[in-house]
Amino acid sequence: MAVVFDASVLSQQESIPAQFVWPAEEAPLAAVEEIEIPVIDLAAFLRGGGALPRGVAAACERHGFFQVTNHGVDAALLAEAYRCLDAFYARPLAEKQRAQRRPGESYGYASSFTGRFDCKLPWKETLSFHHSAAPGGERAVVDYFVAVLGEEYRHMGEVYQEYSDVMTRLALDVTEVLAAALGLDDRAALRGFFSGSDSVMRLNQYPPCRQPHLALGTGPHRDPTSVTLLHQDDVGGLQVHVGGAWRAVRPRADAFVVNIGDTFAALTDGRHASCLHRAVVNSAAARRSLTFFLNPQLDRVVRPPPALLAAVPARPRAFPDFAWREFLEFTQTRYRSNENTLDAFVAWIKAGRGKGPEEK
Repeated sequence: MAVVFDASVLSQQESIPAQFVWPAEEAPLAAVEEIEIPVIDLAAFLRGGGALPRGVAAACERHGFFQVTNHGVDAALLAEAYRCLDAFYARPLAEKQRAQRRPGESYGYASSFTGRFDCKLPWKETLSFHHSAAPGGERAVVDYFVAVLGEEYRHMGEVYQEYSDVMTRLALDVTEVLAAALGLDDRAALRGFFSGSDSVMRLNQYPPCRQPHLALGTGPHRDPTSVTLLHQDDVGGLQVHVGGAWRAVRPRADAFVVNIGDTFAALTDGRHASCLHRAVVNSAAARRSLTFFLNPQLDRVVRPPPALLAAVPARPRAFPDFAWREFLEFTQTRYRSNENTLDAFVAWIKAGRGKGPEEK
Protein backbone atom coordinates (compact mmCIF):
# COMPACT_ATOMS: atom_id res chain seq x y z
CA MET A 1 0.00 0.00 0.00
CA ALA A 2 1.35 3.41 -1.01
CA VAL A 3 2.30 5.76 1.81
CA VAL A 4 0.37 9.03 2.01
CA PHE A 5 2.57 12.12 2.15
CA ASP A 6 0.66 14.55 4.33
CA ALA A 7 3.20 17.25 5.13
CA SER A 8 1.30 18.51 8.18
CA VAL A 9 1.58 15.05 9.73
CA LEU A 10 4.93 13.68 8.54
CA SER A 11 6.87 16.85 9.33
CA GLN A 12 6.04 16.27 13.00
CA GLN A 13 7.08 12.60 13.14
CA GLU A 14 10.37 11.72 14.80
CA SER A 15 10.98 8.79 12.42
CA ILE A 16 10.24 9.04 8.72
CA PRO A 17 8.62 6.15 6.79
CA ALA A 18 11.05 3.73 5.14
CA GLN A 19 9.96 4.81 1.66
CA PHE A 20 11.65 8.19 2.23
CA VAL A 21 14.98 6.80 3.43
CA TRP A 22 17.76 7.05 0.84
CA PRO A 23 20.72 4.64 0.64
CA ALA A 24 23.73 5.63 2.71
CA GLU A 25 25.84 6.34 -0.37
CA GLU A 26 23.23 8.85 -1.61
CA ALA A 27 22.20 10.39 1.72
CA PRO A 28 23.15 14.05 2.23
CA LEU A 29 26.18 15.15 4.20
CA ALA A 30 25.80 17.43 7.20
CA ALA A 31 27.58 20.27 5.40
CA VAL A 32 29.05 20.85 1.95
CA GLU A 33 31.16 23.62 0.46
CA GLU A 34 29.54 26.27 -1.69
CA ILE A 35 30.07 26.44 -5.42
CA GLU A 36 31.14 29.66 -7.08
CA ILE A 37 29.00 30.10 -10.18
CA PRO A 38 29.08 33.08 -12.55
CA VAL A 39 26.66 35.95 -11.99
CA ILE A 40 25.47 37.84 -15.05
CA ASP A 41 24.02 41.34 -15.00
CA LEU A 42 21.42 40.50 -17.62
CA ALA A 43 20.37 44.08 -18.35
CA ALA A 44 23.98 45.06 -19.01
CA PHE A 45 24.52 42.00 -21.20
CA LEU A 46 21.44 42.68 -23.34
CA ARG A 47 22.25 46.36 -23.58
CA GLY A 48 25.92 45.79 -24.32
CA GLY A 49 25.53 43.48 -27.29
CA GLY A 50 26.71 40.17 -25.94
CA ALA A 51 29.89 40.55 -23.92
CA LEU A 52 29.91 37.66 -21.45
CA PRO A 53 31.39 37.87 -17.96
CA ARG A 54 34.46 35.75 -17.45
CA GLY A 55 33.74 32.10 -16.74
CA VAL A 56 30.23 31.86 -18.18
CA ALA A 57 31.15 29.82 -21.25
CA ALA A 58 33.28 27.48 -19.14
CA ALA A 59 30.45 27.07 -16.60
CA CYS A 60 28.01 26.14 -19.36
CA GLU A 61 30.41 23.51 -20.63
CA ARG A 62 31.37 22.15 -17.21
CA HIS A 63 28.17 22.13 -15.16
CA GLY A 64 25.50 24.28 -16.82
CA PHE A 65 24.77 26.56 -13.84
CA PHE A 66 24.93 30.35 -13.52
CA GLN A 67 22.87 33.18 -12.01
CA VAL A 68 21.29 36.29 -13.49
CA THR A 69 20.64 39.59 -11.76
CA ASN A 70 19.00 42.78 -13.10
CA HIS A 71 16.51 40.43 -14.71
CA GLY A 72 13.54 42.79 -14.70
CA VAL A 73 11.27 40.64 -12.51
CA ASP A 74 9.29 42.90 -10.20
CA ALA A 75 9.99 42.22 -6.51
CA ALA A 76 6.30 42.66 -5.65
CA LEU A 77 5.30 39.97 -8.17
CA LEU A 78 7.91 37.62 -6.75
CA ALA A 79 6.66 38.24 -3.20
CA GLU A 80 3.05 37.59 -4.22
CA ALA A 81 4.08 34.38 -5.99
CA TYR A 82 5.57 33.15 -2.70
CA ARG A 83 2.55 34.32 -0.71
CA CYS A 84 0.24 32.33 -2.99
CA LEU A 85 2.55 29.30 -2.73
CA ASP A 86 2.34 29.47 1.05
CA ALA A 87 -1.45 29.82 0.92
CA PHE A 88 -1.83 26.77 -1.31
CA TYR A 89 0.38 24.48 0.76
CA ALA A 90 -1.31 25.58 3.98
CA ARG A 91 -4.56 24.02 2.73
CA PRO A 92 -5.63 20.54 3.88
CA LEU A 93 -4.30 17.63 1.85
CA ALA A 94 -7.75 16.75 0.52
CA GLU A 95 -8.14 20.22 -0.97
CA LYS A 96 -4.72 20.16 -2.61
CA GLN A 97 -5.55 16.76 -4.04
CA ARG A 98 -8.31 18.31 -6.10
CA ALA A 99 -5.47 19.09 -8.50
CA GLN A 100 -3.97 15.58 -8.17
CA ARG A 101 -1.45 14.72 -10.85
CA ARG A 102 -2.55 11.71 -12.90
CA PRO A 103 -0.22 8.96 -14.17
CA GLY A 104 1.60 10.00 -17.34
CA GLU A 105 0.87 13.71 -16.87
CA SER A 106 3.44 16.44 -16.29
CA TYR A 107 1.13 18.80 -14.41
CA GLY A 108 -0.98 18.81 -11.24
CA TYR A 109 -0.38 18.32 -7.53
CA ALA A 110 2.05 15.62 -6.42
CA SER A 111 2.66 14.76 -2.79
CA SER A 112 6.10 13.16 -3.00
CA PHE A 113 5.13 11.11 -6.12
CA THR A 114 3.84 8.38 -3.82
CA GLY A 115 1.54 7.03 -6.50
CA ARG A 116 4.35 6.53 -9.00
CA PHE A 117 7.29 5.21 -6.97
CA ASP A 118 7.61 3.12 -3.80
CA CYS A 119 11.17 3.83 -2.62
CA LYS A 120 13.64 6.74 -2.42
CA LEU A 121 10.69 9.11 -2.37
CA PRO A 122 11.40 12.85 -2.40
CA TRP A 123 10.44 14.80 0.72
CA LYS A 124 8.36 17.46 -1.02
CA GLU A 125 5.07 18.61 -2.45
CA THR A 126 4.76 20.13 -5.92
CA LEU A 127 2.11 21.85 -7.99
CA SER A 128 2.92 22.00 -11.70
CA PHE A 129 1.00 23.64 -14.53
CA HIS A 130 1.57 24.40 -18.19
CA HIS A 131 2.22 27.82 -19.65
CA SER A 132 1.69 28.30 -23.38
CA ALA A 133 3.19 31.06 -25.48
CA ALA A 134 1.25 29.87 -28.53
CA PRO A 135 -1.72 31.86 -29.87
CA GLY A 136 -4.82 31.01 -27.85
CA GLY A 137 -2.86 30.08 -24.72
CA GLU A 138 -2.78 33.55 -23.20
CA ARG A 139 -5.01 32.58 -20.25
CA ALA A 140 -4.07 28.93 -19.90
CA VAL A 141 -2.74 29.25 -16.34
CA VAL A 142 -5.76 31.16 -15.03
CA ASP A 143 -8.13 28.74 -16.74
CA TYR A 144 -6.31 25.78 -15.18
CA PHE A 145 -6.56 27.08 -11.62
CA VAL A 146 -10.25 27.96 -11.96
CA ALA A 147 -11.19 24.73 -13.73
CA VAL A 148 -9.33 22.42 -11.35
CA LEU A 149 -9.42 24.21 -8.00
CA GLY A 150 -12.40 26.52 -8.31
CA GLU A 151 -13.31 30.18 -8.69
CA GLU A 152 -11.77 31.04 -5.31
CA TYR A 153 -8.36 30.32 -6.86
CA ARG A 154 -8.77 32.85 -9.67
CA HIS A 155 -6.44 35.39 -8.04
CA MET A 156 -3.78 32.70 -7.61
CA GLY A 157 -4.18 31.82 -11.26
CA GLU A 158 -3.83 35.48 -12.26
CA VAL A 159 -0.62 35.78 -10.23
CA TYR A 160 0.96 32.70 -11.78
CA GLN A 161 -0.22 33.66 -15.26
CA GLU A 162 1.66 36.95 -14.92
CA TYR A 163 4.64 35.26 -13.30
CA SER A 164 4.86 32.61 -16.05
CA ASP A 165 4.56 35.28 -18.75
CA VAL A 166 7.48 37.13 -17.17
CA MET A 167 9.48 33.91 -16.83
CA THR A 168 8.99 33.18 -20.53
CA ARG A 169 10.38 36.60 -21.39
CA LEU A 170 13.31 36.11 -19.03
CA ALA A 171 14.06 32.60 -20.30
CA LEU A 172 14.16 33.82 -23.91
CA ASP A 173 16.56 36.58 -22.86
CA VAL A 174 18.72 33.91 -21.21
CA THR A 175 18.89 32.01 -24.53
CA GLU A 176 20.88 34.99 -25.83
CA VAL A 177 23.41 34.42 -23.05
CA LEU A 178 23.58 30.76 -24.03
CA ALA A 179 24.00 31.60 -27.74
CA ALA A 180 26.90 33.89 -26.87
CA ALA A 181 28.43 31.17 -24.68
CA LEU A 182 28.31 28.85 -27.68
CA GLY A 183 30.14 31.42 -29.79
CA LEU A 184 27.20 31.96 -32.15
CA ASP A 185 27.31 35.31 -33.97
CA ASP A 186 23.54 35.62 -33.92
CA ARG A 187 22.47 36.12 -30.30
CA ALA A 188 18.88 35.33 -31.26
CA ALA A 189 19.83 32.03 -32.93
CA LEU A 190 18.12 29.93 -30.24
CA ARG A 191 14.99 32.03 -29.69
CA GLY A 192 13.16 30.57 -32.67
CA PHE A 193 13.42 27.05 -31.29
CA PHE A 194 11.26 28.14 -28.36
CA SER A 195 8.67 30.17 -30.28
CA GLY A 196 5.18 29.19 -29.14
CA SER A 197 6.77 27.49 -26.14
CA ASP A 198 4.89 24.91 -24.05
CA SER A 199 6.60 25.39 -20.71
CA VAL A 200 5.94 24.21 -17.15
CA MET A 201 5.79 26.22 -13.94
CA ARG A 202 6.27 24.37 -10.65
CA LEU A 203 5.71 25.43 -7.04
CA ASN A 204 7.92 23.44 -4.67
CA GLN A 205 7.45 22.99 -0.94
CA TYR A 206 9.96 20.99 1.11
CA PRO A 207 8.48 20.54 4.61
CA PRO A 208 10.69 20.24 7.70
CA CYS A 209 11.99 16.72 8.28
CA ARG A 210 13.01 15.35 11.69
CA GLN A 211 15.59 13.07 10.04
CA PRO A 212 17.08 15.22 7.27
CA HIS A 213 20.24 13.10 7.18
CA LEU A 214 18.18 10.20 5.79
CA ALA A 215 15.97 12.03 3.29
CA LEU A 216 16.27 14.14 0.15
CA GLY A 217 13.89 16.81 -1.03
CA THR A 218 14.71 15.92 -4.62
CA GLY A 219 16.99 13.05 -5.54
CA PRO A 220 20.02 13.38 -7.83
CA HIS A 221 18.86 14.09 -11.37
CA ARG A 222 19.42 16.12 -14.48
CA ASP A 223 16.44 18.14 -15.66
CA PRO A 224 15.10 16.51 -18.84
CA THR A 225 13.78 19.91 -19.94
CA SER A 226 15.63 22.70 -21.77
CA VAL A 227 16.37 25.69 -19.53
CA THR A 228 15.36 25.98 -15.86
CA LEU A 229 14.90 29.27 -14.01
CA LEU A 230 14.85 28.82 -10.25
CA HIS A 231 14.19 31.26 -7.46
CA GLN A 232 14.82 29.73 -4.05
CA ASP A 233 13.98 31.28 -0.71
CA ASP A 234 16.61 32.08 1.91
CA VAL A 235 16.48 28.59 3.48
CA GLY A 236 18.68 27.08 0.77
CA GLY A 237 19.03 23.43 -0.18
CA LEU A 238 20.05 23.31 -3.85
CA GLN A 239 23.23 21.29 -4.43
CA VAL A 240 25.20 20.67 -7.63
CA HIS A 241 27.54 17.73 -8.27
CA VAL A 242 30.81 19.05 -9.67
CA GLY A 243 34.27 17.55 -9.64
CA GLY A 244 33.12 14.42 -7.86
CA ALA A 245 31.53 16.23 -4.91
CA TRP A 246 28.30 17.98 -3.95
CA ARG A 247 28.42 21.77 -3.70
CA ALA A 248 25.74 24.11 -2.33
CA VAL A 249 24.27 27.01 -4.30
CA ARG A 250 23.84 29.97 -1.94
CA PRO A 251 20.41 31.63 -2.28
CA ARG A 252 20.31 35.19 -3.56
CA ALA A 253 17.05 37.12 -3.26
CA ASP A 254 18.00 39.31 -6.22
CA ALA A 255 18.99 36.49 -8.57
CA PHE A 256 17.59 33.59 -10.53
CA VAL A 257 19.56 30.39 -10.86
CA VAL A 258 19.77 29.16 -14.46
CA ASN A 259 20.54 25.57 -15.17
CA ILE A 260 20.78 23.74 -18.44
CA GLY A 261 18.71 20.59 -18.94
CA ASP A 262 19.10 17.46 -21.04
CA THR A 263 17.07 18.78 -23.97
CA PHE A 264 19.22 21.88 -24.25
CA ALA A 265 22.36 19.76 -23.98
CA ALA A 266 21.08 17.77 -26.96
CA LEU A 267 20.19 21.00 -28.80
CA THR A 268 23.85 22.06 -28.44
CA ASP A 269 25.03 18.58 -29.45
CA GLY A 270 26.66 18.14 -26.08
CA ARG A 271 28.55 21.44 -26.01
CA HIS A 272 26.63 22.59 -22.94
CA ALA A 273 26.29 20.39 -19.89
CA SER A 274 23.21 19.17 -18.10
CA CYS A 275 24.42 18.89 -14.53
CA LEU A 276 23.48 16.50 -11.76
CA HIS A 277 21.78 18.31 -8.90
CA ARG A 278 19.51 17.65 -5.91
CA ALA A 279 17.73 19.40 -3.04
CA VAL A 280 18.28 18.67 0.64
CA VAL A 281 15.88 19.28 3.53
CA ASN A 282 16.30 20.37 7.13
CA SER A 283 14.60 19.93 10.49
CA ALA A 284 13.94 23.58 11.27
CA ALA A 285 12.10 25.19 8.38
CA ALA A 286 10.22 24.52 5.19
CA ARG A 287 12.03 25.40 1.99
CA ARG A 288 10.16 26.88 -0.97
CA SER A 289 11.18 27.50 -4.54
CA LEU A 290 9.62 28.71 -7.77
CA THR A 291 10.78 26.78 -10.82
CA PHE A 292 10.09 27.55 -14.47
CA PHE A 293 11.03 25.02 -17.14
CA LEU A 294 11.34 26.53 -20.62
CA ASN A 295 10.30 23.97 -23.23
CA PRO A 296 9.67 24.10 -26.98
CA GLN A 297 6.39 23.14 -28.57
CA LEU A 298 5.69 19.44 -28.04
CA ASP A 299 6.30 18.43 -31.66
CA ARG A 300 9.43 20.55 -32.14
CA VAL A 301 12.38 18.44 -33.30
CA VAL A 302 15.47 18.81 -31.13
CA ARG A 303 18.28 19.38 -33.60
CA PRO A 304 21.36 21.64 -33.20
CA PRO A 305 21.26 24.89 -35.19
CA PRO A 306 23.17 24.69 -38.49
CA ALA A 307 25.65 27.36 -37.39
CA LEU A 308 26.68 25.22 -34.43
CA LEU A 309 27.13 22.06 -36.51
CA ALA A 310 29.09 23.99 -39.13
CA ALA A 311 31.63 25.01 -36.50
CA VAL A 312 32.75 21.38 -36.09
CA PRO A 313 31.77 19.69 -39.39
CA ALA A 314 33.94 16.59 -38.94
CA ARG A 315 32.66 15.66 -35.48
CA PRO A 316 30.05 12.91 -35.30
CA ARG A 317 26.72 13.96 -33.82
CA ALA A 318 26.53 13.35 -30.06
CA PHE A 319 22.75 12.86 -30.05
CA PRO A 320 20.17 11.85 -32.65
CA ASP A 321 17.26 14.11 -33.59
CA PHE A 322 14.11 13.57 -31.54
CA ALA A 323 10.81 15.29 -30.86
CA TRP A 324 10.48 16.96 -27.47
CA ARG A 325 7.12 15.24 -26.98
CA GLU A 326 8.81 11.86 -27.25
CA PHE A 327 11.43 12.64 -24.60
CA LEU A 328 8.82 14.14 -22.26
CA GLU A 329 6.62 11.03 -22.50
CA PHE A 330 9.68 8.85 -21.90
CA THR A 331 10.32 10.62 -18.58
CA GLN A 332 6.66 10.53 -17.52
CA THR A 333 5.79 6.93 -18.34
CA ARG A 334 8.97 4.90 -18.81
CA TYR A 335 11.94 6.21 -16.85
CA ARG A 336 12.44 8.01 -13.55
CA SER A 337 14.56 11.10 -14.15
CA ASN A 338 18.07 10.67 -12.77
CA GLU A 339 21.66 11.18 -13.87
CA ASN A 340 21.27 8.83 -16.86
CA THR A 341 17.93 9.88 -18.34
CA LEU A 342 19.19 11.23 -21.67
CA ASP A 343 21.58 8.32 -22.19
CA ALA A 344 18.76 5.85 -21.47
CA PHE A 345 16.50 7.69 -23.91
CA VAL A 346 19.12 7.65 -26.68
CA ALA A 347 19.71 3.93 -26.09
CA TRP A 348 15.94 3.39 -26.29
CA ILE A 349 15.83 5.23 -29.64
CA LYS A 350 18.76 3.24 -31.03
CA ALA A 351 17.09 0.02 -29.91
CA GLY A 352 14.12 0.86 -32.12
CA ARG A 353 11.91 2.50 -29.48
CA GLY A 354 10.94 -0.91 -28.18
CA LYS A 355 10.08 -1.86 -24.65
CA GLY A 356 13.43 -0.64 -23.34
CA PRO A 357 14.21 0.68 -19.88
CA GLU A 358 11.52 0.82 -17.25
CA GLU A 359 11.04 3.07 -14.28
CA LYS A 360 13.47 2.58 -11.43
